[in-house]
Amino acid sequence: MKAIVCDRYGPPEVLRLEEVERPVPRDNQVLVKVHASSLNAADFEILGGGVSARIAGPFKPRNRIPGSDVAGRVVEVGRSIKRLKEGDAVFGDLFMCGHGAFAEYVAAPEDALMLKPESISFEDAATLPQAAKIALQGVRGKRPLEKGQKVLINGAGGGMGTFAVQIAKYYGAEVTGVDSARKLEMLRSIGADNVIDYQRVDCTRSEERYDLILDTVAHRSIFDYRRVMAPDGMFVLVGGSRYAIFQAILLGPLVSIASKKKMGINPWKVNLEEDMRFLLELNEKGKLSPVVDRRISLSEVPQALGDLSNGLVKGKVVITVGHDDDT
Repeated sequence: MKAIVCDRYGPPEVLRLEEVERPVPRDNQVLVKVHASSLNAADFEILGGGVSARIAGPFKPRNRIPGSDVAGRVVEVGRSIKRLKEGDAVFGDLFMCGHGAFAEYVAAPEDALMLKPESISFEDAATLPQAAKIALQGVRGKRPLEKGQKVLINGAGGGMGTFAVQIAKYYGAEVTGVDSARKLEMLRSIGADNVIDYQRVDCTRSEERYDLILDTVAHRSIFDYRRVMAPDGMFVLVGGSRYAIFQAILLGPLVSIASKKKMGINPWKVNLEEDMRFLLELNEKGKLSPVVDRRISLSEVPQALGDLSNGLVKGKVVITVGHDDDT
């Protein structure tokens, strides 16, 4: 089968499209014929040798085939599989169970997958498992978002950000999206009430005060955002630089203890089926639709991943996986 492989840390150029052996599912796994996958910020963070990646693989990526979002059809099941069967259309997040979605086939644990409704395409389903789920968990957090509250989303034009804008609007919030100028019109089209070009305006110097700040890129100090938080506001970090992440982990709890303002890391819960079902309901109601920048083949993954790392992607990049035996 064809797959994107990575044998060392580095820029997207180290990725290669190769012929590799098709995986054989273990007793607790199913073999999925991949129809679609999508890119996430976590993909280039792992490729670049981030802290979490180095813990799992100190000298090279632990998983040779990257990719966590997957949508496809079950073609083989392990002996202990009880819920899924051959022919089932499925989708899920393989982040915690070996990755491998950037390929024609992947072996995945049954509990990492759920049935794909007929109402959603493989391509759209492949955008949801990681980005939409993290956006949902970041927006809802530990405190319910109330109608009329003000939400600031930094990096609103990316995959996670575009979902967060729509989810916050579903809850009735007034949403301000921050990103580059080329993404602002798109943000308005998906419901953002206000937009800010970060290259021209510093959102942390605004007179506005926000009930929730969601930072998906985190390239600045959390204390900058503290200035524009409402007295009992929340700041949630869901991705970004190592410095910002460590600062949020170490100092966020101290800030939270010292005041009513709460700051910290998004408590990401992988493969929470309840969240995925809620996202599917929003999609079916027309309240949540993936923003797709482009659809690419496996061979185009390195270039697209480079564009993603440089902030040149609006929403999601979907990988459409072709097969020689498709008719």
